[in-house]
Parts: sequence; C-alpha cells; structure tokens
Amino acid sequence: MTVDAAELQRRAAELLAAHPPTTTDRLDFLRARFDAGLAWVHYPQGLGGLGAPRSLQVVVDAELEAAGAPDNDPRRIGIGLGMAAPTILKYGTEEQKQRYLRPLWTGEEVWCQLFSEPGAGSDLAALGTRAVREGGGDWVVNGQKVWTSSAHLARWAILIARTDPDVPKHAGITYFLCDMTDPGVEVRPLRQITGEAEFNEVFLTGVRIPDSRRLGEVGDGWRVAQTTLNNERVAIGGMRLPREGGMIGPAAGTWRERPELRTHDLHQRLLKLWVESEVARLTAERLRQQLVAGQPGPEGAGMKLAFARLNQEISGLEVELRGEEGLLYDDWTMRRPELVDFTGRDAGYRYLRSKGNSIEGGTSEVLLNIVAERVLGLPAEPRTDKDVAWKDLAR
Repeated sequence: MTVDAAELQRRAAELLAAHPPTTTDRLDFLRARFDAGLAWVHYPQGLGGLGAPRSLQVVVDAELEAAGAPDNDPRRIGIGLGMAAPTILKYGTEEQKQRYLRPLWTGEEVWCQLFSEPGAGSDLAALGTRAVREGGGDWVVNGQKVWTSSAHLARWAILIARTDPDVPKHAGITYFLCDMTDPGVEVRPLRQITGEAEFNEVFLTGVRIPDSRRLGEVGDGWRVAQTTLNNERVAIGGMRLPREGGMIGPAAGTWRERPELRTHDLHQRLLKLWVESEVARLTAERLRQQLVAGQPGPEGAGMKLAFARLNQEISGLEVELRGEEGLLYDDWTMRRPELVDFTGRDAGYRYLRSKGNSIEGGTSEVLLNIVAERVLGLPAEPRTDKDVAWKDLAR
C-alpha cells in the first residue's frame, strides 16, 4: 500500500473522530495514535508507523496540532525518541520492538543512556564496566557510569559494557537494555554549575540482565552504539526550530526591547550570530531531509559542533548585552529537573548551562576528529592501541 499525504490526513481525521482530544485521556490518545501508525510514519506497521516516507511526518503533526491533540512531550523523552528507538528498531528482535517502542513513544517509560564512564568519556571504547555471563543465562554487570541525563526518571537504559577484555577495546563490547529498577542499580545526583542536577552518576553492582535484553550480537556493541551516537548528534544539533528559535531568540528579543543597552559593537556581533543561527537552522533542515533516504551519518557531528559553539557565543553576548543585570541568577536551588529549559530561565542560566553543550553528546574535540576523518576524508590520527587487548592498555 502506498501511503501519501492524503492518506495520512484521512487516517488522522479518523483518529480524531474516534478519540476526540477534548474528551479523551491524554495517554489513551497517544496509545491510539501509536496503534494507528501515526507516531513515526516511517516506522513499520505495528511499530508506530505505516512504512511511509519520513518527510510526511509533518503532515500528521500539523493535522493533530491544529485539532489540539496532545503530543508526547518530546523534550522530556528525548533520549528514548532520539537514541534508543532507532537503535532498537535497527538491531532489536521482534519481541524487543513490540515490548519497548510503544511505551517509549507514549512517554510511559523514560529512557537514559549508560555510556560514559569516569575513565571513558571522550575515549568511550575504553570503558571498563564489565558484563560476565553466568553459564548460558543472565549477564552480571558491575561498573560505574557518569553524566547520565534523566537517570533519576528513567525506567530503562541503553547500556554498553565490556564482555571480553582479551580483545582490542572496540571489539569486546556488548550492548544491553538495562532495567533501572533492578537491584544493584544506584543513581546519585551530580550537581552542576547551574545548581541543578539533571545529570547523574550510576553505580551498577551485581546487576543481572537476561540475555533477552541484549541488543545485537555479543561483542558487536560498538557497531550498535554507533547507530545510537549518530542519532544522538542529529537529535542534539539537528532539532527543528522556527526562525529565531533557540538561544538567538531571547538575545534578539532583548535587543529589540531594550534600546538603551545597544552599542555598535554589540550590534555587529548580534547580526553575525543571527545570520549564523539561521544558516545552522536551515542546514539542520537539509540534514533532516537527507535522513529520508537513510540513516544519519557523520554530518550530524558537524551540526552538533555548530550547536555548541553558537549556544555558548550567543549566551555570552546576551549576558554582556544585559550588563549588570546579566550577572544576576534567578535560583540556585538544588533541583532534579525533567528537562533542560534554555528559554524558560534567565540569561545567567543560559550562559552557565551552555558550557555543557561542548561536552554532552560527544566533546567538540572528538567531533572535530570525526568531521575531519569521516566527512572530509583526512588521514586518521595514529593509534597505538588498535591491536592491543583492552586488558593490556595503560589505565
């Protein structure tokens, strides 16, 4: 069956007629939308989609938004939507897809990402969290993860762990789905420079994971993780924004509303950053169009690089524009928020929180290497550890 825009509009109308948004429970509506194939239209039938072109998702979104239908609060469940779901779709068994994708999309189950470790951040493949299989049964996991967004809210986690220390570091990793409510999983808050603790450190002590929650083959976790990481960079750097969306909006708004703060130098800098923000926005739109033809590639790394640099430069300009007011801060209360709200807080929060943009989702230094080697085709940096077993590496 060919699914075009008219067919999607018809199906959206049927959904709205059967489940009027004004009288239907929010969660019931979201479940019905998923079952109707209108969650991810490009996903297969039965998994929230109809096998339609990815570009037609906007047709459904526009119809439902115009009718006042609830969304799934995508910012709150961004890790599940942007990272876990495409990885499960590509590597998961049919049972895994059926079990995890629906409650992930509806937001009933929040996901987090257990990748980075205290000694394996930029060099993620050096991770030391161990997963050892007992006979032919469960895997027993011990280790520590860090910088884990939403771990305090999550029911599930995507987890990579070392299953073979006797092979080179990239070859001995396996990918798992970890139940965050299992015994042995401990989540501790990491308070940040903003005063909040959206990040966490996670300790895994004797956590038992059934082999049925392994994603991909044993020892093939690095390849599976690349799908997650490529999608993560697109999710961070390629988000859909309106003109003056994101950081540039508050800065431009202050400029228009507070003429007494203007100087020639600030005007020139704001114009430059406004143009760069618009270029980045349109480039992200082009990247999303490229996704219609297949999986995201390393181009997402370039977008994430631009996102981090622009956020830091714009927030710095906004603080400078506000003068003494820019040094104020609204609230240092220790909180564990459900999402990062860049535009809902003051300029001081944006300035401080944007410092993390060049670290989270891959440091800018590592992403520069990815762009150089995988996009521009420049020679790779020399690697002395390529053929050395992980257990023999200096740590």
